Amino acid sequence: MRKSQIVRDNGDDMLPEYDFTGGVRGKYAREFGRSRNIRILAPDLLEAFPDSESVNEALHMFVRITMAEVTKKLSAQTVRASKPTRKKARS
Repeated sequence: MRKSQIVRDNGDDMLPEYDFTGGVRGKYAREFGRSRNIRILAPDLLEAFPDSESVNEALHMFVRITMAEVTKKLSAQTVRASKPTRKKARS
């Protein structure tokens, strides 16, 4: 058995055929936090939102409430704008 064929069990999952000689360490590290699907929570929010499901649930509720308020305001403005104004008759 050649030396290159020996797989040593040192707790590493890397196989000998993996070749990173042309790799650049940390090439995408700067962009990691800027990804569209990754958000960093403030430390004080980690207890309130332990997983993605709880964050999504809270955001969905926030959007529903916000949209309901916007719709209510817009409909109130539309009603006011559609009512004819009456001028007082001069005596």
